[in-house]
Amino acid sequence: MEKKMPNVLQSLFVLVGFLILAFLFNRFGIEIHLAIFTAWFLAMFVGKMTGHTYKEMEHSITKGIYNGMDAILILLAVGALVGTWISGGIVPSLIYYGLKVIHPSIFLLATLIICSITSIATGTSWGTAGTAGIAMMGIGAGLGIPAPITAGAVLSGSYFGDKLSPLSDSTILTASMSDIDVMDHVKGMLPGSVIGYIIAGIAFTVAGFQVGGGNADMSQVNEVMTSLDSIFNISLISFVPMIVVILLLVLKMPSLPVISLGAALGIVWGIVFQGLTPVHAISSAWAQLESNTGIDFIDKILSRGGMSSMLWSVGIIILGLGFGGLLDQIGIIKVIADKIDRFINGGGMLTVFSIIIGFLGNLFGSAMYVSLILTPKIMAQKYDELGYSRKVLSRNTEFGGTLTSGMVPWSDNGIYMATILGVTTLQYVPYMWLSFACIFVTIIFGFTGKFMWSNKDDVRVSVINQKIENQNS
Repeated sequence: MEKKMPNVLQSLFVLVGFLILAFLFNRFGIEIHLAIFTAWFLAMFVGKMTGHTYKEMEHSITKGIYNGMDAILILLAVGALVGTWISGGIVPSLIYYGLKVIHPSIFLLATLIICSITSIATGTSWGTAGTAGIAMMGIGAGLGIPAPITAGAVLSGSYFGDKLSPLSDSTILTASMSDIDVMDHVKGMLPGSVIGYIIAGIAFTVAGFQVGGGNADMSQVNEVMTSLDSIFNISLISFVPMIVVILLLVLKMPSLPVISLGAALGIVWGIVFQGLTPVHAISSAWAQLESNTGIDFIDKILSRGGMSSMLWSVGIIILGLGFGGLLDQIGIIKVIADKIDRFINGGGMLTVFSIIIGFLGNLFGSAMYVSLILTPKIMAQKYDELGYSRKVLSRNTEFGGTLTSGMVPWSDNGIYMATILGVTTLQYVPYMWLSFACIFVTIIFGFTGKFMWSNKDDVRVSVINQKIENQNS
C-alpha cells in the first residue's frame, strides 16, 4: 500500500484521543503511563490506514526511545544523587542554613529562596513542596501569613528549581523531546528565569512587609532547625558536593559522570559526616529507608530519593519518546504543524503558540508530561524553519508546560500541590508570581527578538547519536 500523509481528522483522532485518555485515566486514578501506551495504538491504527507497516512503526518507536537514552540514564543517576545527598546530610544542611535567614518581614522572600535552593539541589518540585514547602507553610501559619500567598511563594521557588536544575526529570524530558543537550536547555532558560525571579522576588518582598511586618513567634522555625540538627550533622562542609557538581557542569563536563560523582560524594559524606554504615550509605543510592522519627517534616525528607524513586518518571519518558517517534513516522506532527503555520509569522506568535499548546496539554491532558511531550513534537519544525535554536523551543516548552502545570485543579501537579500544601488550586494560583512573570518575559523576548538565538550553532543530540551509530556500523 502506498504511503500517504494522514488528514487533519485522522491527526486529531490521535492527538485529541491521547488528551482524552490522559484526562480520563487521571480522573479515575489510572497511571498516565497507560494513557500514553494506549495512544500508541491509536497512532498505529492511523499508521496502518496511511500505508505504514507494523515493522516501520515499531522501528520508529525504538528509534525515538534510543534518542532519549541519555536522558533516561541521567535521570537514574539523579535518583541516586538525591538519595545519597539526603542521607549524607547535604539537603538537610541546605534547608537548615536557609531557615537561619527567616524574619517575619522577609518570610515570603525567604520561602522563595529556600524552596528555590532545595529544588535546584534535588531537581524536584514535588519533593521540595513535600519537604521544605510543608515546613514553610507551618512556619508561615505561625507567623500569621495568609496560607495562599505562602503557597504561591513555595510553588514559585519549587518550579524555579524544577525547571532550572539539570537534575530535574521535567528539565531532562524537555531537553530530550527538543533534541538538545540538558545544559544547553538550562542556559536557554536562564535569561527569562532570572528576570522573572527578580520580578517575583520584589513582589514577595513588598507583600512580605505588608502581611508579615509585625512581631511574631519564631519558635516553629527554631523547632525545625533543632530537629534537623539533632538528626543530621549539619555543617557548611555539606555544601562541597553541590559546589563540585555545579562547577563541573558549568565547565561543560558530561552530565552523567558528573551526577554519578555527586552521588558517590554523597555516599562518602554519609559515612564520614553522618556516621552511616557503608551498606546504609550505598543503599540510599537505590532507595531510602523508611523513617519514623515522629516528626512529619523530617520523615518526609529522610524517606525520599534513590534510583527506584525515578522509575515512574523513566517509564513516562520511555513511553513518551516512543509515542513521539510514532507521530513523526506517520506524519501527524507535520500535518498539525502545517495547520498552525498560517498563524505564525515570527518569533512573537511562535512563542505565544508554544506556551498555549503547553497550557492546553496541562488543561486537557491533566499532566505536565503531556505538555512537555506534545509541544516540541508539534512546534519543532516551525522553529527550524524560522531559524531559531532548539533551546528557544525547549525554553518556551518548559515555560508553557512546567510553569502552568500547578494552575489546573484537575492536573497531577494541581492535585498534588493543593493536597500537600493544604490550599486549593484556585486560592494559590493568583500568587504564582514567578510563573506569570517568566511567561510574560519570554513573550516579550519573542516579539522583541531578545534571547531568540539562531540555530546555526545548535548541537543536536539525535545527530550525534546517528554519527556514533554510523561509525559503529
